[in-house]
Amino acid sequence: MKNLQIALAAIVAFVAATASAFAGNASLVMDARSGRILSSENADELNYPASLTKMMTLYLTFEALHRGEISWQTRVPMSKEAARKPPTKLGLKPGDAITVEEAVYGMIIHSANDAAAAMAEKLGGSEAAFAQMMTAKARRLGMTRTVFVNASGLPASQQVTTARDMARLGIALIRDFPREYRLFSAQSFNFRGRVIRGHNKLMYRYDGMDGIKTGYTNASGFNLVSAVSDGNRRVIGVVLGGRTAKSRDNKMAALLDQHLGRATAPADGPTIAAAKPLDTAQVASLPGVSLYAEPNRAGKNASAALMAASPAAVVPADRPTAIVEFASTETEAGAYWQIQISTAASADAARKILVEAQSAGGAALLGASPHTEVDGSGSTKRYRARFIGFASREAAASACSILKKRSYDCRLLPGRS
Repeated sequence: MKNLQIALAAIVAFVAATASAFAGNASLVMDARSGRILSSENADELNYPASLTKMMTLYLTFEALHRGEISWQTRVPMSKEAARKPPTKLGLKPGDAITVEEAVYGMIIHSANDAAAAMAEKLGGSEAAFAQMMTAKARRLGMTRTVFVNASGLPASQQVTTARDMARLGIALIRDFPREYRLFSAQSFNFRGRVIRGHNKLMYRYDGMDGIKTGYTNASGFNLVSAVSDGNRRVIGVVLGGRTAKSRDNKMAALLDQHLGRATAPADGPTIAAAKPLDTAQVASLPGVSLYAEPNRAGKNASAALMAASPAAVVPADRPTAIVEFASTETEAGAYWQIQISTAASADAARKILVEAQSAGGAALLGASPHTEVDGSGSTKRYRARFIGFASREAAASACSILKKRSYDCRLLPGRS
């Protein structure tokens, strides 16, 4: 009898362990331009991010590049701690070094854990300190339930996120770093004489998809954040806790099909029209950075997600907009409360200020719309940078309070009828 009880206990423990190896299913589809949620399932339930974590590591890397703290050719030392990270990794030895360029490609295409850890140590002094920077940035981006404890997404019980937070991070990457975001379209890259291929198979066959990141651990299940540009629309999809990579990809494709008005393709066949494979392309404004991809049998050019323009070009041909479309300067503000944070000499300068403020304001600005308005004429013409559409004075005042803490000069204004 005792042996039977032991055997039953072992079976129960095995079943429980197997069940707990997979996260709960969660998904979310968001219109990236309006911020409107198109569908959601358990979108605010905590799950493990796995390698989706590297999206934040890359966000902070791009931020450091823009601040001039590092360059694409800056050397990143590989410490013993970074080198001993389990696969997937680039496989460098302690004492070796990679460039920022190689680290970025390693994270995006190969999901390299050693590259993520080395980059964290370079920017934060230690991976633990960098993880604190990651969590702080998550809060500023409106990711209210995400906590990071490492830079790679390797298993850690305290490292959690939600589908909603991952959608916000995806939008932030597109909005704040539109040129660097193009790197997420790469299928493979040449690392010191060997071609390393990527993991995001759905992106290579789903029309209009230009990123963004896969992730997997036993605890997380199969995760995916995807971005699709379809005409004037851009949609962000998140699927967490898939049982297999195939089922995760099929679920993502079905969700996107539904909200893009497409017919769902057979689960085992190509999804919609197969995306054009990418030829080698030079990315504008990223000196020395080349994308390597499988050549198309028909010899067709790269998809629109990658720049086919000359290396001298600076502005992407399909620059993603901010989370919401900017109202035109002729649009009258509604009867809701609004805030003004600055004035600028041009509409473009005002919009840039609003994009930066939207990142700083995080969740407090999710219900508001960026708005530029002309004041004066001729040489005295100025463009007011405002957020409009707050439902109450309290909501507008709260947003102002947060922006003031981020060094913005915020002024509360009533709406106009």
